[in-house]
Amino acid sequence: MNKIQHLQSSFTLPNSSILQNRIAKSAMSENLGTSNHAPTSTLIHAYKVWAKAKPGLLITGNVMIDQNAIGEARNVVVEDEQHISLLKQWANAANKTGVHIWPQINHPGRQAFGSINKDVYAPSAIPVKVKGASALFKTPKALSEKQIVAIIERYGNTAKILKDAGFTGVQIHGAHGYLVSQFLSPLSNIRKDEWGGSLENRARFVLAVYQNIRDKVGADFPIGIKINSADFQRGGFTEEESMEVLRMLDAQGIDLLEISGGSYERPAMMGATQKQSTIEREAYFLEYIKKARKLVTKPLMLTGGFRQVAVMEKAIADGHVDIIGLARPFAMHPKLCIQIFEQGLETLQAPYPKSGIKAIDDTGSLELLWYELQIKRIGEGKQPNPKLNGLRGMGRNVWVSLVKSFFKN
Repeated sequence: MNKIQHLQSSFTLPNSSILQNRIAKSAMSENLGTSNHAPTSTLIHAYKVWAKAKPGLLITGNVMIDQNAIGEARNVVVEDEQHISLLKQWANAANKTGVHIWPQINHPGRQAFGSINKDVYAPSAIPVKVKGASALFKTPKALSEKQIVAIIERYGNTAKILKDAGFTGVQIHGAHGYLVSQFLSPLSNIRKDEWGGSLENRARFVLAVYQNIRDKVGADFPIGIKINSADFQRGGFTEEESMEVLRMLDAQGIDLLEISGGSYERPAMMGATQKQSTIEREAYFLEYIKKARKLVTKPLMLTGGFRQVAVMEKAIADGHVDIIGLARPFAMHPKLCIQIFEQGLETLQAPYPKSGIKAIDDTGSLELLWYELQIKRIGEGKQPNPKLNGLRGMGRNVWVSLVKSFFKN
């Protein structure tokens, strides 16, 4: 009997799109756009490398919907067709492999570095509070009703351009403390109008974003979302509220629900809030997704902590999840699916780089930047380097941000 038959099996999404197996690359920050936010050849080549190993789905890092609201200096931005030829090349990176590529579309809201964003907007004027790093973020301005409606329209426009470029789906980033997540959380959304207060009002934004995208791309184009299982903060977005939002999205017709958790303030997606026992048994949010399975009909993707192939296989075989999301392992195993399906790889490598400086290591920022450098190596035709000095990545990112700030302000 094939020990990985479930991982290798195909999966049909609600809109009839077929994923050739159950492994997906979850979104990772690449920070590999040009200075004017177009995809670079390095970024495109990284996706060609990943696609050749034939996973079921590749979800890109943040594609921002507004060049004046970016998370990192080198984010790709899609707000018009200025870079359509390069977007087509990116979408074509999976040509003849059967692999789907979905851009993850996003707005950072208050989770935008002050050095690279002249103005920062969020549901409410509440700043990000990260121990040792709060000074990096400005106090945001509260969005007006008109601005909220305009941002919702931007999500739909970006999705339509990406569809026209040849991508086979899109994912809304509704997790990790970015704008959609900010609307959902009572810690960052204290509005008194129809966009705040009750869960129904706080969820109004994400439902409107989904519907705007759906209206523009049509019924046959897959739309997924990454959503937090919880904020892992006292008084924040709770597990019970998350479940209810899943049910709302399920009823509206979402095609794939990816579960994660945390934010810059509480980075659970990197394991920062997880008990050692949870980390050791892998799949940080598995208990949550078991409950979610009973509430929704749409496919579930789980990301966070998977390292043993046998654990992934069992999660699917037991019916808890439909798609296994892997992020950092893809940066260390460019041919991941070939290694698993053809070469018998059983354990995935995903190091936790440390600087030895507690204030840096506690935020998870070094890890993020270290993996960006690994992706850059893949895009340059090199092999990942597990011994890479993590502080180099941080230095590069700070330098790029300073240059960006100089020209923006």
